[in-house]
Amino acid sequence: MDTSRFRAWPLWLSGAGLLGMVGTLFTDQRPTGEQQSSDYTVSVADMPGLDHLPFRVGGFAGFVCVAALLVFAAVWRRQVSQRYDWSIGASVVTYGAVAAAGTFTLAYGWKGALGNYLHGAIEEGTYDDAGLYTYYVMNDFSPFIAALPLAVALGGIAWMGLREGLVTRGPAILAGLICLLAFGAVAATGVPGLPFVALPGVVLVGLWLSLSRSRVVKEDLS
Repeated sequence: MDTSRFRAWPLWLSGAGLLGMVGTLFTDQRPTGEQQSSDYTVSVADMPGLDHLPFRVGGFAGFVCVAALLVFAAVWRRQVSQRYDWSIGASVVTYGAVAAAGTFTLAYGWKGALGNYLHGAIEEGTYDDAGLYTYYVMNDFSPFIAALPLAVALGGIAWMGLREGLVTRGPAILAGLICLLAFGAVAATGVPGLPFVALPGVVLVGLWLSLSRSRVVKEDLS
């Protein structure tokens, strides 16, 4: 590996994606009945069987993901948006990262609330099972849906590579394909949580950018 090409700051995006995967995918918990059958109907009666710990871990990982996204947005503005202030794609990436931080804050807040209020948690008994069920429904798809602005940000990176010449074609094409996959999957299936594919997408794109010869990383201002 040519270490002279390496720039560390795009890894803030990769780190945010990894933390988002922990908060969204790796700590996702479903009632036993739903795991065994896709036709199972989740109800209030399932709440006592849920373990609070995955929700607590996922909520905290998600909050750190939000922090990483905001740091990335600040560094991106310093390294890219201010230098290439004519770039539409660069602005889309900034806005996408900030918007994702906002949506993830709510989604992971609801997830963390389950980790705080479920049976066996530190504030057990604050809500009855009907109240816990409400939180469960709010959490069900919210971290998955919240990744949508990241899919839009990937579209911005694709535009920067394919139209503006600021990103090499490799990461630009990957970013564009993931963006199209997110929107195409929702259009084809109607499932609103499919933009979660942007999470592993930003991990790969951030890593690829850090190793690429893209104009946006070739001259490091930090």
